[in-house]
Amino acid sequence: MKKTYKILIALMLVFVACNSENNATRSSKSHSKNENKAPNIILFYVDDLGYGDIGCYGAVGVQTPHIDHLANHGVKHTDAHSAAATCTPSRYSVLTGNYAFRNKAAILPGDAPLLIDTSLVTLPKMLKQTGYTTGIVGKWHLGLGKGTVDWNSKIIPGPNDVGFDYSFLLPATGDRVPTVFIEDGVVVHSDTLDPLQVSYKERIGNRPVGYEHPELLKQRADAQHSKTIVNGISRIGYMQGGSAAEWIDEDFPYVFNQKAKTFIDNNNEHPFFLMYSFHDIHVPRLPHDDFKGKSTMGPRGDAIVQVDFVIGEMIHHLEQRGLLESTLIIFTSDNGPVLNDGYMDKAEALLGKHNPSGPFRGGKYSIYEAGTRVPTIVYWKGKLKPIESNAMLNQVDLIASIAAFVGQDLPDHVLDSENHWKAWTGQSNTGRTTMIEEGFTLAYRHGNWKYIAPFPKDKSIPHWIADKNIESGLMKTPQLYHLEKDISERHNLANQMPELVSTYQNALTQLKSKQ
Repeated sequence: MKKTYKILIALMLVFVACNSENNATRSSKSHSKNENKAPNIILFYVDDLGYGDIGCYGAVGVQTPHIDHLANHGVKHTDAHSAAATCTPSRYSVLTGNYAFRNKAAILPGDAPLLIDTSLVTLPKMLKQTGYTTGIVGKWHLGLGKGTVDWNSKIIPGPNDVGFDYSFLLPATGDRVPTVFIEDGVVVHSDTLDPLQVSYKERIGNRPVGYEHPELLKQRADAQHSKTIVNGISRIGYMQGGSAAEWIDEDFPYVFNQKAKTFIDNNNEHPFFLMYSFHDIHVPRLPHDDFKGKSTMGPRGDAIVQVDFVIGEMIHHLEQRGLLESTLIIFTSDNGPVLNDGYMDKAEALLGKHNPSGPFRGGKYSIYEAGTRVPTIVYWKGKLKPIESNAMLNQVDLIASIAAFVGQDLPDHVLDSENHWKAWTGQSNTGRTTMIEEGFTLAYRHGNWKYIAPFPKDKSIPHWIADKNIESGLMKTPQLYHLEKDISERHNLANQMPELVSTYQNALTQLKSKQ
């Protein structure tokens, strides 16, 4: 009996040793495979986050430790820009590598057709050609379908037709109907017995609307945002049906995080590209109860805390899966900040000493620097040196920069994107020499010089921008600033330097005509 027992023990030890060796071999092979593959890429694309809205860029009254960690251990950029001062144009430029004015891109209604030509090579399409799996989670706002959308059938074309293998979306923004999630072209929890319909022209259905029932609202709104009420918030546009598909705004961070984590878990055997497109801190600002009161600035500040939570959760998930060191992270915003943007959430009253625009003038909708100069951080654990860079960069360049890194050529229809991979990743402090900024007119940057083209004399400057208490920068005469000496764009040098104004206007005209 004792002899048999000893034999069994010996066999168990041999089995454990062999199993450990096999596990070590598999682990070694997995690690080797992870080391040799191209990095995963995650683009955290926050909405309406201003240059000064996070801790490492000078925020007051709100703490963002997870984002600050990325900045302290990665490349923190101080002269990086969205391509435009509003959301739809910026998103168009990120994905296509072309300035938005080339397609007359503007802020879209919730039922607009797809803005991106499906024949174009986009950022996700380019990465798919090199073996990446691609996904987008969050806000879309680039249109869906070809015209009138049937929300009760599969919606084609959409994100999956411009290069994304997986999509889980808000079709437009939180302040517009339809207030439903769309996964791979299908409304989540759609019900044929309660079909969803949307109208931006006339009232439909019998749902209460904000301009008739303000007593039902969590936040009062302006006339534009006072149509159909969903989840205690009145929206732009009218909606009927689709009750089972309605979202709950406060749940966005948890819903989107779960979808993003699942995408990562399902696709980590090969490199993946994930565009995590936040709704925060866009209006309506409705942070989850977990984040209410976490800042001194009310819903807008609490929404910033919520963004930081999402970043922390996603970083933790990558660490748990052993993917952080093989994942390149880009954190940025689609345009500058806005406080009063349609809902009465006390964003202005509770601002305190915080300055969302940092040292810059303007904000969302503005051609001044705060319209497009946004917080931008590039992080790759163990691969990038912590550094602060003042290289001039533009999000339109992401497709060419990433394409150069993964060794992929781009077609001629990518007109405006330039390869500045070394500047994005802090290996060089030399970025663009010139670029265009877009905010209802165009500006031309040449180093520290900035020329702002006059707003057309035959057009009216949008009055609603002034209603939002933002300096648009739109004038009927040219403007010229030297940003190194005048970072807040207060001293217009156009009259003193007419030759330089003429030079820059000609350069801008030439760029606009590029084909």
